[in-house]
Amino acid sequence: MAAIEARVHALCLHYADRLPFHGWHHVSFVRAKAVGFARANGANASVVEAAALVHDVNYLVRRNSAASAGRGLRMDLLAEAGVPGQVARWIDEIVDEAEMRTRHRHISIEAQALSDADTLFKALPITPVMLAHRYLEENGVSLRELADKIVGEQRGIHDDGYYFYNRSAADRYGHWARANLELWKCIQESVDDAEVTELLDAVNAVDAAAS
Repeated sequence: MAAIEARVHALCLHYADRLPFHGWHHVSFVRAKAVGFARANGANASVVEAAALVHDVNYLVRRNSAASAGRGLRMDLLAEAGVPGQVARWIDEIVDEAEMRTRHRHISIEAQALSDADTLFKALPITPVMLAHRYLEENGVSLRELADKIVGEQRGIHDDGYYFYNRSAADRYGHWARANLELWKCIQESVDDAEVTELLDAVNAVDAAAS
């Protein structure tokens, strides 16, 4: 585990300018929460911890990409850390299973633990305030595209009742998720207003001039 951590941490530091959203701050948060969720649901905590450490390396391979884009780098990192091939493949499968846009109600308990941790990061009340602009910068997407992504990927899962798999997490953080989704739905609606569009263009112009 120490070897995996060291390699991922080094990559996050070296490419910090490319990972303002998915950097070490994100990885370490998801890791800590995923281990807690794994212990609560009876999953293999070590495997979940390793999956959490490597779950977002795809953003080093290609901007705005799916988890599968990082498979080659992920497998290389795990091999360099001495993880047996069979276990490395299991870790990679967990990362794919846990991805928001494709996950379903019946994923493995290891993927559930990782998913709940990553989903919680998205639902944190501070994320849209302190981190959303970093996602826009990192992935080269517009505010409309991010709002469409969040609502499009998360609304159905939330309404179907498995936004969080862990019931304690759902009870504790569910109102954060509801508020977050409502906020992004409002953002979706607001960017259709002509004056709001003009406002955003003006703000972007100021930012461009400042840089």
